[in-house]
Amino acid sequence: MRRKGASKRHRAPRRQRSPLRRSKARATAIARSSGLSIEDHRLVGGSVSFVETPNQGGALAPRYLVFHYTAGKSATSSINWLTNPESKASAHIVLGRDGSITQLAPFNVKTWHAGVSHWDGLSGLNGYAIGIEMDNAGPLTKVGDNYQAWFGTLYDEDQVIYARHRLDGEPRWWHAYTEVQIQSALELAQLLVRRYDLKDVIGHDDIAPDRKRDPGPAFPLEHVRASVLGREEEEPERYEVTASTLNIRSGPSVEFPSVAEPLKKGTVVVLLEKRDRWNRVELAKNGDIEGWVHNRFLAKV
Repeated sequence: MRRKGASKRHRAPRRQRSPLRRSKARATAIARSSGLSIEDHRLVGGSVSFVETPNQGGALAPRYLVFHYTAGKSATSSINWLTNPESKASAHIVLGRDGSITQLAPFNVKTWHAGVSHWDGLSGLNGYAIGIEMDNAGPLTKVGDNYQAWFGTLYDEDQVIYARHRLDGEPRWWHAYTEVQIQSALELAQLLVRRYDLKDVIGHDDIAPDRKRDPGPAFPLEHVRASVLGREEEEPERYEVTASTLNIRSGPSVEFPSVAEPLKKGTVVVLLEKRDRWNRVELAKNGDIEGWVHNRFLAKV
């Protein structure tokens, strides 16, 4: 247990591996254990399902990987919509909250996930990118003690985070991704980037910033990008405490003891590791204090 005033020397062994190196190691370990591979532009191994969508057409020589959230009720409902000819929408992969993977089209065939989009001097990213749709409700509205999606489903507080999208002025509530979902996204990104020598890993909000906000601030896109492309992140993410006081604990649960005095509202912390409900952080003004806080009470700055 580390308390206020502890020296950095005592925690140095735990700090030697950056979030980037942890992400790389975790993605590599997952890939080895799952046995996923690509044959004839289809995923094989693991628990992959293939449900072909009619909403596809034309040869694709991918240069980019684009992450999306479905803004839907479930992976099944999103798969049904993306395989419905009336939707005129599709993607290559739907990634469930349990880490399950459903492929809808081969990776050398265009799908309709990007819409009007621009990136790196190119327009119409459907013709240049593989699309992964992650089962996630997207932005939420607080209703009493719950948080409501646009389609009416209510979520408990342990399924949401409070954060500001980099394209917006104010923070809001977002549906959190699960840890296994993020790990599967890392594995898929690593596999696809290596197989197709992709140039970048980006979000829908990167290629269509005037109209899209997915995959949103709940998804650690910068960590994924840095991990699979071997790039150091420009600077660590910083968050501000939004609660009047916030306990900082020795582990990612209320069962763990506090490591310092509760953080006051407005305290700025630096992200070290992001999970679905808890973040490991250190104080921006006092790196000697490090621990876990519930991400419901953090807003990105």
